[in-house]
Amino acid sequence: MSAAHDVHAGEDGAAHGTMRDYVIGFVLSVVLTAIPFWLVMADPLGNKALTGGIVVIFAAVQIVVHMIFFLHMNTKSEGGWNMLALLFTVVLVVIVLSGSFWVMHHLNTNMMPMSHDMPELP
Repeated sequence: MSAAHDVHAGEDGAAHGTMRDYVIGFVLSVVLTAIPFWLVMADPLGNKALTGGIVVIFAAVQIVVHMIFFLHMNTKSEGGWNMLALLFTVVLVVIVLSGSFWVMHHLNTNMMPMSHDMPELP
């Protein structure tokens, strides 16, 4: 028999959220959803590109809020392995997206120009 009776087999070191954390996360999520919705529907800025950029920034902040308050991503959970997996995923996504954009840009610049008087192919 083990002398340590207070250690549970299912304990993995992950921080469990309190009701306060969940309420804060919920309120932040609602605010971070309502502001971009209002920006798109009311169009107070008058510039669609600026509005789109602001909406993307709010989306990125909301991703961080969800990871902190609902997924409990921190350096203490799972001995830091969750954060390492997140970092690996972010690096992988950045490599794939930047490589895709690079290939598409060079495909566009290296294509032969199409002549407007060429007959259309069936």
